Amino acid sequence: MDSGKASPDLPDAPPPPVFAAVITPHRALGQAGVRLVMTLVCIATIVSSIPFMIVGAWPVAGFFGLDLLALYIAFTVNMRSGRGFEELVLTPIELMVRRVPARGAARAWRFNPLWTRIERETDDEFGLQALALVSRGERVVIARDLSPPERENLAEELGRALADVKRGY
Repeated sequence: MDSGKASPDLPDAPPPPVFAAVITPHRALGQAGVRLVMTLVCIATIVSSIPFMIVGAWPVAGFFGLDLLALYIAFTVNMRSGRGFEELVLTPIELMVRRVPARGAARAWRFNPLWTRIERETDDEFGLQALALVSRGERVVIARDLSPPERENLAEELGRALADVKRGY
């Protein structure tokens, strides 16, 4: 029979996040855009190589094919590298940074929010160039995949959330 009370031997649920963000690399073209570009380049390659084949310079068509293959490989590598992400989760008891690269093992850093501060590296001409979390001698650069204005916005919101946690929100 359930009395509706929490059992004393079950651990408490983790506190809800005060701030959470997932940072992904920007990709100008999605999968459909890559497919369209590759189709158009393939058509242009075929049309461009036809006159060379008619004249008898058929090796030129092969070199056009190599260019097409190189472009395909470049798009494939670019799309694979876009699978990585960075996650920031701030709760009243910890700030967790988790970096998951497209290849390799994920890394995670955990900070006490009361001892963590945000360090900014700015440039007069280009804006906020680097953003790092510093706590007890450990420094982790975050938000590398964001543009300077996006990085500034993240710094403001994360700074506000850290201040709220430090005050006991």
